[in-house]
Amino acid sequence: MEDHYQHLYEMLSQVEGYIYPNEIELQWGILIVLYPYLTGLVAGAFILASLERVFKIKVLGPTYQLALITALSFLIVAPFTLISHLGQPLRAYEIMITPNGTSAMAIFGFIYLWYLLAVLNLEIWLDYRRDFVIWAKEKKGFMRGVYKVLSLGTSDISPKAVKLDDRLGYIITVIGIPSAFLLHGYVGFIFGSIKANPWWSTVLMPVIFIFSAMVSGIALIMILYMVVSFLRKVKIDMACLDTIAKYLFYMLILDFTLESLDQVHRIYEAEESFDILNVLVNGRLNITLFIFQIFSGMIIPLIGIGAIQLFKVREQVRKIIYLLTGVMVLVGIFFMRWNVVIGGQLFSKGFHGFTNFKLGLVGSEGLFMAIMWMVLPFVILAFLLWLLPPWKKEEAA
Repeated sequence: MEDHYQHLYEMLSQVEGYIYPNEIELQWGILIVLYPYLTGLVAGAFILASLERVFKIKVLGPTYQLALITALSFLIVAPFTLISHLGQPLRAYEIMITPNGTSAMAIFGFIYLWYLLAVLNLEIWLDYRRDFVIWAKEKKGFMRGVYKVLSLGTSDISPKAVKLDDRLGYIITVIGIPSAFLLHGYVGFIFGSIKANPWWSTVLMPVIFIFSAMVSGIALIMILYMVVSFLRKVKIDMACLDTIAKYLFYMLILDFTLESLDQVHRIYEAEESFDILNVLVNGRLNITLFIFQIFSGMIIPLIGIGAIQLFKVREQVRKIIYLLTGVMVLVGIFFMRWNVVIGGQLFSKGFHGFTNFKLGLVGSEGLFMAIMWMVLPFVILAFLLWLLPPWKKEEAA
């Protein structure tokens, strides 16, 4: 029996191309990889912000506004990856005017608008309303008018009004936590509900997407906090940084456990698709899965941050470890999305062969387009940090 499987493995590893003509090209490319990656950063950043406001972990205060503004920056850009992927992007608005309650993708449009307008924007406005009023009085010229518009004509900054803002903001944050889970969990739901694809069809897919989102979002805020502090030439609050790293460590453990459980379950079941998936994992996804996603994206960060938790490490060394592990985690989560989206399309629906995916440099699905959508959130973030500087807010308080 072992000789039979070994022979089958060798045969499958040499098979190229599909039997059916409609399976030759991949339908989803790098833009569909970027979409769940960007929404994951949004969800993770918002969850980290909620730890300070809802769960009263005050040591995370220095990153609260930064996390909210980061979430908004990436949320603005996320749907444009889908729109760029469409053959007729100018018709994207029709998803809103002709709603389809049975379409998971159509429902996303309403989830997105709810999260953008009713949750994230409203929470940021309530958090900054007092500062808008103050800045409108302090500034002159054009910026004075900008802050007046942002204050929406309000001028009451009495303790009672500010307390009401804080109370409403707290309620919105509480509502926003399940909304953040829903925003990103539905992406895993879409993949996990495709029964015809054994690489995607697992009930753990939405849960894995949610926890990996928290991992990536926390890692991003940890890096941004260090970079922004360096650019502003201010001292990093090490208690805050250590706490962020601690939560990143916990989320990494949970995410690694869930993904390992999913793989163990596949191996134990060993359904008819097991052979083709085994060849896929040990062949075309060998480097992206084992090297980038698991080893450098999970194991090394776990070892690095875990060593800091166990041993006394100097402050400067901790900063370097946090920065390197944060970057490795972000790269690892990106390749996790890559392995799910691209990997699930590399093998035949009849489990008879493979195809290759070649990423072009230009075009709507090219590398340059993906880089543009990846850089744009940071440009928006830089603008928002200039317009809504959290450090000036703290000084005013």
